[in-house]
Amino acid sequence: MATLTLNNVKKSFGKTDVIHGVSIDVEDGEFIVIVGPSGCGKSTLLRMVAGLETITDGEVQIGGRRVNEEEPMARDIAMVFQNYALYPHMSVFDNMAYGLKIAKVPRSEIEQRVAQAAKLLQLEPYLQRKPRELSGGQRQRVAMGRAIVRKPAVFLFDEPLSNLDAKLRVQMRLEIRALQRELGVTSLYVTHDQVEAMTMADRMIVMNGGVADQIGKPLEVYANPATEFVAGFIGSPPTNFITGDLLGRSSEIKLGVRPEHMRLAETGAMQARATYCEALGAETLVHLICEDGTQVTVRQDAAASFPEEGSLVGLEWDARHEMRFDASGRRC
Repeated sequence: MATLTLNNVKKSFGKTDVIHGVSIDVEDGEFIVIVGPSGCGKSTLLRMVAGLETITDGEVQIGGRRVNEEEPMARDIAMVFQNYALYPHMSVFDNMAYGLKIAKVPRSEIEQRVAQAAKLLQLEPYLQRKPRELSGGQRQRVAMGRAIVRKPAVFLFDEPLSNLDAKLRVQMRLEIRALQRELGVTSLYVTHDQVEAMTMADRMIVMNGGVADQIGKPLEVYANPATEFVAGFIGSPPTNFITGDLLGRSSEIKLGVRPEHMRLAETGAMQARATYCEALGAETLVHLICEDGTQVTVRQDAAASFPEEGSLVGLEWDARHEMRFDASGRRC
């Protein structure tokens, strides 16, 4: 186990800058999720920590030791990929033990470590099976077991659940988080799924175009987004954005109001036409469109009445829940 420090880390491919200086101090045992849309630089940042991408500028430290020039094997990290990367001709035991064999760990210690990891991951009945005989979730556990037996200072996860179905993703994210807490290993976890970020992270880094737009605890980021991008990306359904001129205010200022903070009314700060209502059981999402084409979503309790499609309704909200963003997209 170890601390991890990124100090103004940058990455360029030729003249193209893709990571514009990311800094964070990760505490020993902390679980950090790097989240953002495709192409934002999150996987590149992870690969720089792993040593799979060179660092153009800045510094990466693991346990207080600069590792910029070290090979991946020397960094004391273990990485779990989205495609599992298992050897198809090897048994589960041999897949988990392979890295230890290469490192010339004694056979008795290999068997002990694999047995411990298999018990932890509920893989004991499958140690002699080949990967093709396993489910997707079991294969992901094997990939995690291969990382665990190495007893690394830092775990790196690169979208490990993206190949699983929705139900299994929920189960596996709970298992990964529980496992990380039990092992206490410092971890970086990359995902494009903001639900994974919200439910798994101690803190998260929200990436936008190679920039860390915001770093913080999930609920703090949700409640107080620093930028229009963060407000729109974190939260489902996303934040409603309303231009000032719709409300008779400065057109330079854009208002953000989350769907749960809006409500339908006969009259209100503005009017919109209902286009579709999604009854989801415990709640209903009412989708509306304003006269200028702005789309708005209202989240309400399922027991509340909802408008007929095509009807004109008022919208209102408590000003305390308004988020204001300037022309640059920064919170103001």
